[in-house]
Amino acid sequence: MSRILIASQPIHGHVLPLLPIARELLARGHEVRWYTGRKYADRVRALGAEVEPFVHARDYDDAAFGATFPGRDDRAGLRQIQFDLEHVFLGQVEGQLHDLRAVARRWPPDAVLAEQTMSAALLLEELGGPPVALLGILPLGIPSRDTAPFGLGLRPDASPPGRWRNRALRLLADRVVFGRATRQLGAVCRRLGLPPRPFAPPVAPRLMLQPSVPGFEYPRSDLPRHLHFVGPLFPPAPPDVPPPAWWPEVVVGGRPVVLVTQGTLATRAGELIVPTLRGLAGEDLLVVAAGVRDPAELGELPGNARVAPFLPFAALLPHVAVYVTNGGYGGVQQALAHGVPVVAAGTTEDKAEVAGRVEYAGVGLNLRTNAPPPGQVRGAVRSLLGESPFRRRARELGAELRRHDAPREAATLVETLARTGRRVEVGPGLPHGADDRTAFTPAP
Repeated sequence: MSRILIASQPIHGHVLPLLPIARELLARGHEVRWYTGRKYADRVRALGAEVEPFVHARDYDDAAFGATFPGRDDRAGLRQIQFDLEHVFLGQVEGQLHDLRAVARRWPPDAVLAEQTMSAALLLEELGGPPVALLGILPLGIPSRDTAPFGLGLRPDASPPGRWRNRALRLLADRVVFGRATRQLGAVCRRLGLPPRPFAPPVAPRLMLQPSVPGFEYPRSDLPRHLHFVGPLFPPAPPDVPPPAWWPEVVVGGRPVVLVTQGTLATRAGELIVPTLRGLAGEDLLVVAAGVRDPAELGELPGNARVAPFLPFAALLPHVAVYVTNGGYGGVQQALAHGVPVVAAGTTEDKAEVAGRVEYAGVGLNLRTNAPPPGQVRGAVRSLLGESPFRRRARELGAELRRHDAPREAATLVETLARTGRRVEVGPGLPHGADDRTAFTPAP
């Protein structure tokens, strides 16, 4: 059996996708330790893994970034993304690297499984540390000649003019949009004795895992052979959460159910939940708002609205007709796995990229705003109800997603990396995401 060190930022959407893989690795008898913040320590220990806390890196609560990183809450959009890169992610790299080195000295792992923003794990590997399997927790954003730089929310274009556009935008992003991040990363690398490199979504040298399927992603002609689409990763539901009193209305109520969520980071209910409730008031629908911690902030609820702080998506989504979301990657994957079309309304963090893929894949609508007016939400939901082309395409993509067993596939790939230490490529002649999910080979 192998020793696997998992590494993640203490952020809800960064921790939860790793839980099913950790559970599978533990069930196979591997030793697992997890480097993350204290907020998620109990979730890790409940699996049976040991926790390695942040020591030299600054620990923080992802529900209150501003308490640890003053000034963050005063920014929005691109300025907030740039702030997060400088302080939350790149600003933590050296402290996290120090922590990971200390763990590796005490407990040498055979491999590290890190989510994609844990750059310290890749630097540790580059400095002679254990091989890293990198798990994408955002839409696939690695540089490609066929796509614009990640974060701009632009559609792919592999035509000659499109590739020229992509190169030009990449230069602009490197020098202007993410120029400060590139300089900061370069300074870190020089202090570590490593060659500087431009800031971009990272590419692990030996194994990359993407918890989705090719049908949801932009087509690329230059994907690395060690990138594996493993299908969606769904976090386990917390135990002993009783259903709300109105739950029978969802199951046997007879009205189409529209689910709306605001996410775990961009949680201002006035941006999307309130416009959805108002836009669909009076419609012959049941509108369920999940993740509402304080119903009072919604004002007076329409008669067809129901709210809850938490609802188990696995039980809810089989009854949902349309999913309205600000574009959380995991939630969209889960809705599509049930064949539910999506209304996406988000432009912060990675939300514009998620919404762009919803539109490009034909599984829903991209409203291109964080705060749509009620009428826009109403029109979008109406267009997705019934047997629309969006619903048919969502069902097709759902079937593609359900063909995978992501925890099993990811665990097997990580095992291969831990055992061989070599690059783990998709089997010869097989496309990325092929149905023969045992067809991968260690590369020399």
